[in-house]
Amino acid sequence: METASLERTNLYDQQLKILRRIGEIMGLDGDIVESLSIPERVIQVKVQLKGDTIKTFIGWRSQHNSALGPYKGGIRFHPQVTKEEVIALSMIMTWKNSIMGLPFGGGKGGLRIDPSVLTLPETERVIREYVAQMYKYMGGDFDVPAPDLNTDGQIMAWAVDEYIRLTGKNDFSSFTGKPTELNGISTRSFSTGLGVAEVTKIYAEKFMGGIEGKRIAIHGFGNVGYNSAKFLQEMGGKVVAISDVNGGILDWNGLDVGKVKEFSDRYKTVKDFPAKQISNEELLTLDVDILIPASIEGVINAMNAHSVKAKLIVEGANGPISVKADEILKKRGVIIIPDIIANAGGVIGRYVEWANNKIGGIIEEEEVKRIIHNKMREAMGRVMKTTEKYESDYRTAAMINAVDRVVKSAKLRM
Repeated sequence: METASLERTNLYDQQLKILRRIGEIMGLDGDIVESLSIPERVIQVKVQLKGDTIKTFIGWRSQHNSALGPYKGGIRFHPQVTKEEVIALSMIMTWKNSIMGLPFGGGKGGLRIDPSVLTLPETERVIREYVAQMYKYMGGDFDVPAPDLNTDGQIMAWAVDEYIRLTGKNDFSSFTGKPTELNGISTRSFSTGLGVAEVTKIYAEKFMGGIEGKRIAIHGFGNVGYNSAKFLQEMGGKVVAISDVNGGILDWNGLDVGKVKEFSDRYKTVKDFPAKQISNEELLTLDVDILIPASIEGVINAMNAHSVKAKLIVEGANGPISVKADEILKKRGVIIIPDIIANAGGVIGRYVEWANNKIGGIIEEEEVKRIIHNKMREAMGRVMKTTEKYESDYRTAAMINAVDRVVKSAKLRM
């Protein structure tokens, strides 16, 4: 049986296959493709927690490509993180930053650790030790980490403090995703969801007669799912179904996203909200106009792809559609806006924070929203033109745009 965990194990191989396919379509020299398939640097560290016993954890930072600027990408804590996964994710960050027109390359960090068993003081010690071993390869002009899976603003606060302590440089641009009290920006909590809503609206305006009244199902009601639903409802979309890990809810007349959020905050789930109760699997197969998978990897796979009825899928999460499912959906004519563009609002927000820290400026929330709006429209415009030029799907077009910008920049620097 196809599973998300199996595909996660093969993420690096998948990325290599995708890159080679794009290289063939673009007619790139084999040496260029080979160069892009190998990270410029991978740093491995051993982090130890000393107490009654010594706990040892292994971690990595992959710096994939710097043709466009400093490496940029998150740090994740997870008990199953692997070196190959970190490398693959750093490649994805290269493409994501490139497609959005940002002055960043791709990087990603990971520590193989179960954060649920750590106390708060232990978490602080772990991130400070990680930074202590990595700081010579970090900085606002070299490699700029951010929060990722199981890391947050508080962890970034400890990280930037450790970096400043070790370097003697008051460089708040060395990390993004920080609390606002440490020169972070207030939009970090909703930038990704806003970006998802923007690309959905852009496509709907061009090919679906507008977003108004379009029936939308959201799979996952975390940060990305909630904010995608919130902004799409404000834009005129009709959010009819929402789910979280415990189950889902359906109302064909439209759910009040604000009330669902209040219920979820109070009861820690959307399940039992006053609406029709459905399963996560049922939500994925609803007869809606737009489906936004915003939870985990591989929720749409070879087992359920034939049952998906949505005309448009917008990838709010990273990798929510498996490789096999992607092929099935494309053959059925389902349009997919891929993750490297759909959920890139977060990297735009982090770019704004980084740039703001560089100049020591203050930026208002509405200005950040405007930048995300404009960047998403510019990127979608480029991708739409590429789909026409190559007669390709959106995932292929996005990758062509991303790889092309990196290759051109690298050639100019030779």
